[in-house]
Amino acid sequence: MQSILDPKWHHFIKVAKLGSLTQAAVILDVPQSMISRHISQLERDCGVRLFNRTGRGVTLTEFGMQLLPRIEALAGESEEISDVIRTSGGVPIGEVKVGLLPSTVVPLAGPLFKMLRERYPRIKLHLCDGSSAHLEELISEGRIDMAILLREGDVSSADESVLVQPKLMLIGRAGDPAVAQPTVELAVLQSIPLVLPSRPHPLRIRLEKLSKSHDLFFNCAVEADSIRLQWEIVAAGGGYAITSGLFEHIDDSRFAVSRIIKPELLRSVVLASSLRRPNTLATRTVQKLLEQEAPLLLKNRPA
Repeated sequence: MQSILDPKWHHFIKVAKLGSLTQAAVILDVPQSMISRHISQLERDCGVRLFNRTGRGVTLTEFGMQLLPRIEALAGESEEISDVIRTSGGVPIGEVKVGLLPSTVVPLAGPLFKMLRERYPRIKLHLCDGSSAHLEELISEGRIDMAILLREGDVSSADESVLVQPKLMLIGRAGDPAVAQPTVELAVLQSIPLVLPSRPHPLRIRLEKLSKSHDLFFNCAVEADSIRLQWEIVAAGGGYAITSGLFEHIDDSRFAVSRIIKPELLRSVVLASSLRRPNTLATRTVQKLLEQEAPLLLKNRPA
């Protein structure tokens, strides 16, 4: 069922967010001429310009800026009304956009797709993957409905569900004395070279806070922004990585691991939802399914 709100206003929102008719046309998969025609029609109906045209794209006029939040609110409400009508028979219908961390693609993407196809065939699943920071940006912009994210520490909030909370470990080469024991104290980490993700990764921020609260100095010898890269640099003798081990095969004979203690460090894997997307039966169904199944799928991942 088409949205109750005139589609031209949905095009207005997308152009306002992207600042470009061309980009909006690409995202919406429609001709740019249609976007341009719809914006011109809206401006004629309003009797005032909604956008300023520039060499680099478009920007909202003062009137356009006043109008945008009200149109966004109407768009959200119209989507919810459309969903109520569409799903009046109790069957979830519609597209749901879910973001996954690269490390969760293997354990979650296939099983989620299969479960939805078998149980809720009228839900159209749209998956994407990216870093935690990138997925948070997509959520805040309302471009996806929900995403699996990393949070350093024990966290919880009204719009996030904690799925699993693994403990952080130090990863080194097999036979290395620093990881010879089952546990290693946090203070030991300041005397060894670390392979860490670059700022603003939550782990870097967390280590900076720990360095202040525990009067420690952590030496970032190498920056690598994926788990796979970090492990390979460790294997090459570049230093030691810090990871939960939740998504990696830590039975690799090249490596040894020690759980960090004093203090023990938790990492939370959460399911975050966008407050800027329609709250439909389909999105609620996928969210509930992930909350139920993802903890089992992630915990059963070979470690």
